[in-house]
Amino acid sequence: MKHIDLIVIGGGPIGIACGLEAKKKGLNYLIIEKGTIVNSLYNYPINMQFFSSSEKLEIDNIPFISKEAKPKRNEALEYYRRIVTSNDLNINLFEKVSSVKKNSQLFQIETNKNNYTATYLIVATGFYDLPNTINVPGENLEKVSHYYKDPHFFAKQKLAVIGASNSAVDAALECYRKGAEVTMLVRGPEIGKRVKYWVRPDILNRIDEGSIKAFYNVTIDEILPDKINFKTADRKISIDNDYVLALTGYKPNFEFLKNIGIQLSEDQKLYPQYNEDTMETNIENLYLAGVICGGMDTHLWFIENSRIHATTILKSILKKQ
Repeated sequence: MKHIDLIVIGGGPIGIACGLEAKKKGLNYLIIEKGTIVNSLYNYPINMQFFSSSEKLEIDNIPFISKEAKPKRNEALEYYRRIVTSNDLNINLFEKVSSVKKNSQLFQIETNKNNYTATYLIVATGFYDLPNTINVPGENLEKVSHYYKDPHFFAKQKLAVIGASNSAVDAALECYRKGAEVTMLVRGPEIGKRVKYWVRPDILNRIDEGSIKAFYNVTIDEILPDKINFKTADRKISIDNDYVLALTGYKPNFEFLKNIGIQLSEDQKLYPQYNEDTMETNIENLYLAGVICGGMDTHLWFIENSRIHATTILKSILKKQ
């Protein structure tokens, strides 16, 4: 069993920032990532453009140069990958943590490849792994997906996009422009207010002109192989359908947090409990970093406002040492 002073679970931007800070401070550290480098960003839509400008996505004061003020996915992948490789960060990729237990003063971490002990642990796993399901009959059909990658696949298809956030709006616009017949099914009364300010007028104009159909205040009743049945505030509707993108958001792996012993708030937000001055949880020497700190409130933390977690945590660890 290998002993590491500090293990970081999650190789996203904030996990990488923690690794950089640990290396600068001379700690024996390891980042464990279940997929590739910045795995969540890799699984974003191919043409996705960030809401934040490039300087707000920077970590460790390493400049992020992009062609546009708001960088795209491929530029972010290049930026974070170069940080990992140029700094020779100690990161194990495609290694999934299966359990974490604390015995005495050490954490015991079991993965699909190795077993470790660690004195300190940082959980920076984000929230992109588990989609918010809509829990209706037919959601498990092969034609239904909670992730969107590329619009080409949906050309000449009747596509329903469930949701009204940035991901849903981007998918609807891109697929429409590649020849899909797009219908948006929106749970609320309008397209989301948080949609990127340069995109929201585009989707509203496409809906107004009838290029993209939209129904509001929708409750999905059933997804069938060739149809979707739903109701609005005043009627029941059935539409022909080939594919469904249920882009209704994502959530942290709360079971993983609870199994470790991290306390969650008792309201619907399920905020994990931690000291805001140190990011240490109710478990001594176990820290949280990044967007996972927001629980179900996934609009609370972003790369730009959680990148400081790395310096905050390492300051706490060094003080203990």
